[in-house]
Amino acid sequence: MARDGELVALRADRMVDVEAGTVLEDRTLLVRGERVEAVLDPGRPLPEGARVVDLPGHTLLPGLIDCHTHLVGELQGAGVPAIDRSAAQEALSGVANARATVLAGFTTVRDVGTFRAFVDVALRDAIRDGAVAGPRMAVAGAYVTVPGGGGAVTGLAPDIELPRDLRFGEVSSPAEVRQRVRAILYGGADFIKVIATGAVLALGTRPGAPELSPEELAAAVEEAAAHGTVVAAHAHGRQGILNAARAGVRSVEHGSLLDAEAADLLAERGVYLVADIYNGDFIASEGATQGWPAETLAKNEATTQAQRDGFALAVKAGVKIAYGTDSGVYPHGWNARQLPYMVRHGMTPMAAIRSATVVAAELLGWQDRVGSLAPGRYADAVAVPGDPLQDLGLLADVPFVLQGGRVLKWAGARAPLSGGTPYWPA
Repeated sequence: MARDGELVALRADRMVDVEAGTVLEDRTLLVRGERVEAVLDPGRPLPEGARVVDLPGHTLLPGLIDCHTHLVGELQGAGVPAIDRSAAQEALSGVANARATVLAGFTTVRDVGTFRAFVDVALRDAIRDGAVAGPRMAVAGAYVTVPGGGGAVTGLAPDIELPRDLRFGEVSSPAEVRQRVRAILYGGADFIKVIATGAVLALGTRPGAPELSPEELAAAVEEAAAHGTVVAAHAHGRQGILNAARAGVRSVEHGSLLDAEAADLLAERGVYLVADIYNGDFIASEGATQGWPAETLAKNEATTQAQRDGFALAVKAGVKIAYGTDSGVYPHGWNARQLPYMVRHGMTPMAAIRSATVVAAELLGWQDRVGSLAPGRYADAVAVPGDPLQDLGLLADVPFVLQGGRVLKWAGARAPLSGGTPYWPA
């Protein structure tokens, strides 16, 4: 265990400077406690007494950020979610999911909703307090959705009554939107998640159909802003995307049926796009294997390639794209599998890495804390052998993970996953 205030020097063959969009050779990252102290140029002597950690042949990058996760609960498949498990069970599944995510090198996430309200708040707080290993979390608390909409529990018989925590964010007017936004923020959420259109996995809803009205979306944005925060909008359909952007949301999630007009509007208004372009392949494969409903598979087929085409339009239009994967539909810990897809659909490898680091941090408003290996930021980093800019697939299996100055994973080396001071093998 490192002593309090001990200086540690990490040396790797390459370091990715995501702010400048360049790769630096033979740099040394100095870490003191939980923060980055400095980045040393080649040839500069190490401070006296610094503990040296060599990562030969490796590339050092900032800890990765996923801006669209669902850490609470079991994987969301087809059918009715969350009603056969208690909130306690959902939370304990979240503990395992958080651990898998951080060990995959995703040291920060924006968690965009849970069917059981505020379980994500409890998970965030347990991680923050050191009781649970997991990524730093910004959480939505609950979905703001129309009854029976894309954020509701659908597929039930009409005479079944759900408990309050499974319908906490349901609204039917701008006034109800304002009241629910306040309640969700008072319950501990960091931002608001609205469901502007139907969903692929919510039975009975249509991804292309608007659900919350323009007036309701505007009410959510205004109320969130009054409380110092922002709105993320689930929006598959073109009209829902336009409605959300015009209302002033911070980000559009999914964007599956985005067209050139919508891409231009997002670029003009500085709205971030968070598009889960890997996910459709998993749903198609898993759904066929598990016998998911034909409705779900048809909606997935109708949106998968369209979403990738829209993503390419957004890249060309200059839309700010932050990395987000919809983890919780596919297994947690697979978060990096989307990076090569982003290159296939228009991004450069560096832009894809920036989307999962500095751009994601900007979306969160946490660029002073995470997203780059710069002095004063949290010492969150991953290292992989070889050059990930030549093969982004390397990031799907990271052997070294550092979070807040603590080694969580190092090619089989033993390291504590919670509590204590920074760990460095002697």
